[in-house]
Amino acid sequence: MSLAIFDLDNTLLNGDSDHAWGEFLCEQGIVDATEYSQKNDYFFVQYQQGTLDIHEFLEFALRPLAELSVDRLSELHAQFMHVKVEPMILTKSLALLQKHRDQGDFLLIITATNHFVTGPIAARLGVDAILATDPEIINGRYTGKVAGTPCFQSGKVTRLHHWLKETNHSLQGSSFYSDSCNDLPLLELVDNPVAVDADDTLTLTAKQKGWPIISLR
Repeated sequence: MSLAIFDLDNTLLNGDSDHAWGEFLCEQGIVDATEYSQKNDYFFVQYQQGTLDIHEFLEFALRPLAELSVDRLSELHAQFMHVKVEPMILTKSLALLQKHRDQGDFLLIITATNHFVTGPIAARLGVDAILATDPEIINGRYTGKVAGTPCFQSGKVTRLHHWLKETNHSLQGSSFYSDSCNDLPLLELVDNPVAVDADDTLTLTAKQKGWPIISLR
């Protein structure tokens, strides 16, 4: 059984679930729409440019989780899935996942977006497991802080190595699909890196290294 690893946002999804969750909170009046939207866009541009300070971003992004009850968050996320996520799901992504499933591969999503946002999306896509940035939970409530290593850039490699030790999976024959230059550390680690609807930096690197370049759009 080989590992088929997938980035989520702008790879399997036609959009960014982290940014979309911020937009959704603004639309629902959960946060100050003007201030939050500006910061949400600011961090999104930094991410695209490969300059994001992940800890600064997570302090911003995880704060609303600490301000709402778990029940309320669950209600909001169900609505978020319907309004924002379902339209982002790509037919070609589902076909790619099924192709790897049919080959007997183990399907793993690894994403910088926090697990609260992405856990239900991974379930909807039917993958076997997900590694995501973990929000801290104490006494059944989110604290607004991050737990452990953020699943971002080289942190994805760190988190994956820990997971491999825990699960006895191997990178032999592994594939990783991503759109982002932020994922170069992991793309360079696997046996079969694939650039998917990639940003300019990743596209250039993929061409130089002879990696496949595909589109799921």
